Amino acid sequence: MLVLVTYDVSTVDRAGQRRLRRVAQACEDFGVRVQKSVFECQLGQKEWVQLRHRLLSEMKADEDSLRFYFLDAEAAQRTEHHGVHKPVDLTEPLVL
Repeated sequence: MLVLVTYDVSTVDRAGQRRLRRVAQACEDFGVRVQKSVFECQLGQKEWVQLRHRLLSEMKADEDSLRFYFLDAEAAQRTEHHGVHKPVDLTEPLVL
């Protein structure tokens, strides 16, 4: 499944800054950053459960915001991109 993950973590204190780094790292472990706080993640059911658990355990519900958007193949094909950072095709092999 293709999941778009967006977050807003309060960084008014050091704890928030640490949470922000941990949330970003969790998203980087499972997906591709497409904007500063937006990630596209191509996930199987097991990876989805792991990512969701990891993110929910990091965030503070009274200070932070976390959203998951589930995109089907048709929605992914209708996505437009303009500007820098050419999109990565998550269905193709990643060559480093």
